[in-house]
Amino acid sequence: MSQEYILSRSSVVTEFFIVGFPGLQPKYYSLMAGFLLCIYIAVITGNSLIVVLFVIERSLQKPMYIIMLSLSFSDIGFCTVALPKVISRYWFNDGYIGFYVCLFQRQLIHYFGTLNSLIMMIMALDRYLAICYPLRYSVLMTNRTMRLLIGVSWVTAMIAPTISLMQTVKLPFCGPNIITHCFCDGTSINQLACADATLTNLNAYAVAMFVLLVPFSFIIFSYLSILVSVLRIANTQGRTKAFSTCATQLTIIAIYYVPRFVVYTTSSIPTAQMNSSQKIALVMFYSLLPPVVNPFIYCIRIKEIRQFFIKWCVHRNRIISSSLTISK
Repeated sequence: MSQEYILSRSSVVTEFFIVGFPGLQPKYYSLMAGFLLCIYIAVITGNSLIVVLFVIERSLQKPMYIIMLSLSFSDIGFCTVALPKVISRYWFNDGYIGFYVCLFQRQLIHYFGTLNSLIMMIMALDRYLAICYPLRYSVLMTNRTMRLLIGVSWVTAMIAPTISLMQTVKLPFCGPNIITHCFCDGTSINQLACADATLTNLNAYAVAMFVLLVPFSFIIFSYLSILVSVLRIANTQGRTKAFSTCATQLTIIAIYYVPRFVVYTTSSIPTAQMNSSQKIALVMFYSLLPPVVNPFIYCIRIKEIRQFFIKWCVHRNRIISSSLTISK
């Protein structure tokens, strides 16, 4: 079978063009590129700091911090996949991306989104066991168990995006190649198909909602159980400590899930439709805000990390003081 015949059956589009934010005037391109670059640097720096802390500080090598480490790797991976191309589009006016490169980016975008959802579920499970079964927590949730759960999540997170991708590659692409988004995602690519993609979009929507709702349902169940357990604690100080333990993770979970449900809900309700710019802005908000703020939330809210920084600052000040004394 000739190569031309294969292409004619699958696609004659060899590349797509990433528009980014529609309506953004060219005079703001450099500003937008600089802004996105700063976000990327902040994500890499903040999450790399979490990784370094985990490696050098043995007191942080616990199940809860294994979750944070995995989330940091996932955030770094997502931003590394999503941001360089759109930064290049605004800085160098280079918005073109190869057909299969775009599909690969789409796969990884949805992969890291699915992975984060699974990590949030494991995060809720960890807190559920720690607060509802405190005496059995050290037996039920060991480092080995947590590594196994995280490893399974990294593998199984590929299933849902692959199912959607297999349906997308069956569509013919023969004309429009303009992606009105900041990266290649399933919906944007399917809209450019030369055939009716309604069924493909419905299947993709069903898969996406399954990926979101199943972990989210477990998260709701876990934290409701935690709430009941905490309210049974007679000691006010114990209640405060329990709520404080969950506050960090609840903040991260809320930032991740709430904007996503807004996008999916408005997409399925005709009277609540958003325009392209609003939708893209909200997608970028919920995609980029968690990777940026997660490390700072960890450092502010988690006692062990605060203590590490305090200890490090004290040690550094002693070294500086000793150096100044010797020089005198």
